[in-house]
Amino acid sequence: MNPKVDQYLRRAKKWQKEMEKLRRISLGCGLTEELKWGKPCYTFQNSNIVLIHGFKEYCALLFFKGALLKDAKGILVQQTKNVQAARQIRFTNVREIDKIEPILKAYIKEAIEVEKAGLKVDYKKTADFAIPEEFQNKLDEIPALKTAFDALTPGRQRGYILYFSAPKQSKTRESRIEKCMQQILDGKGLND
Repeated sequence: MNPKVDQYLRRAKKWQKEMEKLRRISLGCGLTEELKWGKPCYTFQNSNIVLIHGFKEYCALLFFKGALLKDAKGILVQQTKNVQAARQIRFTNVREIDKIEPILKAYIKEAIEVEKAGLKVDYKKTADFAIPEEFQNKLDEIPALKTAFDALTPGRQRGYILYFSAPKQSKTRESRIEKCMQQILDGKGLND
């Protein structure tokens, strides 16, 4: 047990009992406990396996490579359509966790086997994402912006493309692009 996780759980205002139960299950599967991204994270030989996190409506056990699991029980959830690898199992009370504890352990063991086998998620390439017309126009108009955007890491490029693509109205997409242009020119990602 990691003292940083103890502290995290003591401070949790919501889902404390559920997170403690998920913690015991994860540790019972032989995983190492760490605090990463401010959340309890469980690793196998320094590879992330699961993360426990709470939201307003539920708490969840997130499998980093959940897309590679068989999901025989059909309980894994893709958080949003843009999440490629991670999948989560959501809970709203401890009884739900108790009810499927053996299944959770089986999924965690399968996730460990996926890691041992060295399996990798086949991520979509940045080129596979459609660049919104408004952003493409700016890239064509301003060569320095295109150079700066091309120099960003693929993850940062995808972050901008998804952020710029999200609004339904062209006016909103243009506004987002305008607000982010300097950040791109500075070589920074959306959340840097």
